[in-house]
Amino acid sequence: MTPKRIHPEGETPRQDQEAVAGQAPQPAANDAGPAAVAEAQEEAALADQLEKAQTLAGEYLDSLQRERAAFQNYKKRVERERAEHSQNVAGDLLLRLLPTLDDFYRAMDAVPQGGRDEWFEGVTLILRKLERFLADEGVVEIEALGQPFDPAFHEAIGVDSDSGAESGTVTQVVQRGYRLGDRVLRPALVRVAP
Repeated sequence: MTPKRIHPEGETPRQDQEAVAGQAPQPAANDAGPAAVAEAQEEAALADQLEKAQTLAGEYLDSLQRERAAFQNYKKRVERERAEHSQNVAGDLLLRLLPTLDDFYRAMDAVPQGGRDEWFEGVTLILRKLERFLADEGVVEIEALGQPFDPAFHEAIGVDSDSGAESGTVTQVVQRGYRLGDRVLRPALVRVAP
């Protein structure tokens, strides 16, 4: 039987057992005192708060980046729509000028060769200014005469069976066609060889 040992003040039976086993005595967890326990709990709470804050910051950053990308896409779409709208408005205005241009061409064609005087030359200058204005705005006449018929640019209103031209070729332009960039303002009215 092992004799019971009387423990000096401040020493616990656990420390006594560790001393017998050849180990240095370890302070008990409750020996650290309430201040150390509170400090450990506070550190654990702060680490938890830091982890939550970092997770939340990552979510906010991701959300911000997505919103920034969405806003950039919105700006590009608005700019593209504004440019398209501006081009459509300009195209509609220019389309309204085309009948006036047609009238000028008809008037010039109706003047006989002997009647082409200074007045005729003045009207010709006005026509050239109108043509230059339309060219500056990007309006281009659609080439039709002698070209293969293209329904995207030409509108057939008749067939010239006695023209002798190759089948599907435009033989006569009844009304000139125009385009603005890729947009056809007005197709050319043409007659086609059968």
